[in-house]
Amino acid sequence: MADRRPGKLTYLALAGLALFSGFPLYWSLVVASHDNGILGQVPPPLGIGPNLFANLERAFGTVDFAKALTNSFVVSIAITISVVLFSTLAGFSFAKLNFKGRNAMLVMLIATMMVPTQLGIIPLYMLMAKIEWTGTMYAVVAPGLVTAFGVFFMTQFLREAVPSELIEAARVDGCHTLRIFWHVVLPASKPAAAVLGMLTFMTAWNDFFWPLVVLTPEDPTVQTALSTLASGYIQDYSLSLTGTAIATVPLLVVFALLGKYIIGGIMQGAVKS
Repeated sequence: MADRRPGKLTYLALAGLALFSGFPLYWSLVVASHDNGILGQVPPPLGIGPNLFANLERAFGTVDFAKALTNSFVVSIAITISVVLFSTLAGFSFAKLNFKGRNAMLVMLIATMMVPTQLGIIPLYMLMAKIEWTGTMYAVVAPGLVTAFGVFFMTQFLREAVPSELIEAARVDGCHTLRIFWHVVLPASKPAAAVLGMLTFMTAWNDFFWPLVVLTPEDPTVQTALSTLASGYIQDYSLSLTGTAIATVPLLVVFALLGKYIIGGIMQGAVKS
């Protein structure tokens, strides 16, 4: 058999790609550790400066960043858990259960993905105002409890990941539908659920427009707090990128926690194929 191990050029290319992808994050940290005058230096310094902790203190003093982080954590975790659970449940129904109008409902669900989010902002705000949820975290969480993309994604995955024979065998053993979902479908859906959870958390964490519309400045999320840091007659880039670096850390942690499930799912699919 021919030696198919990657050569030195492959590793060099991957290392270069990793450096190219990670440099913006490193540069944000460099600017965050200096004062605003760093942008005028030629050539700019590439090392970590002495002002990182001072800029962190300024960021938390300029806006209520601790409250913004807490709000974003609550919103993102609630939305992620809800989307993964309901999307897996709906995906199981569309993929493995036979009922009238299944295909038509799935087509209608996919069609909603073509509608721009901005078109629904005004009626959604009117609805939140009518039920008196404006200015609360409920108004941010409720619209994202389930997504059309999540349902479609899990439907496509479960069609191949869970054999119909396995479900029929579980029914023969006396399992009802919810028990099949809990003991058969959920364990099989872990790789896809990890991917969906990561994408959903990132989307909820980075959401800016809807929280800006429905929340008050005294009760911000991370993205609305970052917009406050970036405002002003003279923009302080070191302060803005300090807040950006803080807001990026949770995303890196989520990827580190879910990465093993994603890689495990890829390797599982490779072995099956």
